Amino acid sequence: MFSSEHLKGLTPFLATADAGSFTRAAERLHLSSSAVSKSVARLEERLGVLLFERSTRRLKLSDAGRAYYATCKRVLQELMDAEEVLGEQATELAGKVRIGVPASYGRMRVMPALIDLCEKYPQLQPSIAFSDRFVDLFEERIDIAVRIGAPGSWSQTLGQMQLGEERLIFCAAPAYLARRGTPASIADLDGHDCIAYGRGDGTAAPWLFAGENGVERRAVHPRLTVGDAEAQTAAVLAGLGIAQQATWLVQEHLASGAIVEVLPACATPGLPLSLAWPLARQLTAKTGTLLKELKQRLTIS
Repeated sequence: MFSSEHLKGLTPFLATADAGSFTRAAERLHLSSSAVSKSVARLEERLGVLLFERSTRRLKLSDAGRAYYATCKRVLQELMDAEEVLGEQATELAGKVRIGVPASYGRMRVMPALIDLCEKYPQLQPSIAFSDRFVDLFEERIDIAVRIGAPGSWSQTLGQMQLGEERLIFCAAPAYLARRGTPASIADLDGHDCIAYGRGDGTAAPWLFAGENGVERRAVHPRLTVGDAEAQTAAVLAGLGIAQQATWLVQEHLASGAIVEVLPACATPGLPLSLAWPLARQLTAKTGTLLKELKQRLTIS
């Protein structure tokens, strides 16, 4: 059965582990070094293990100490989260929230939405992490993630909300088309300079196009391979060739005429976009409100 004995010595232990010495921990806690040392010793006696390896020169966590430290930190953070949830119930959207977003999509589409939300909710304090990998929401303490694409299967620990699908189009700058001509078919692309998206291993991602048998893949023989979507757009704007890109990347350039769509009949759906969040936090007022606000602003019609 849990008792107050389980909490005794935790603060001195955690402070000592963080500070690396009893003296510095005592300074932080406004206690004597002897009081901190004795408190840790009593905790070790109760647990029946040595939490620290002691020498005349250094003090470091033992293997058992590291495991106990990690558990204590996790439990205390969960207690803080629980108190925060209770504090949210009767307030508007406010406080800290950690949001994970893909790099280019995050900068171009999510950031304007979050800026709008910060203006609407002055007490909101978002922390935004940019990454193109599928981050572990629990490991990196992400409250809400925006994802392009999906893992092989959704974890049962995550909630998810669909925002729609990308639309992939072939596009080029008018100056390039004036110089090289406009392709009339997929086969015509073989005679054009192509700007491909580079995958992590350096190879060019294949192009997708609408064919007789549904969505088909075609190998690209590029003039230029770029491992960043925004840089790929810059190459298109510079008139270096034809690329296949998601409409959310180029919609402003399409509207201004700086980029034009080619082979519109070959456009195809791209990757799905979605919101994901840890189900353990699904019922908090903050998460629920943020999900609704983000869905409203990011859904692709």
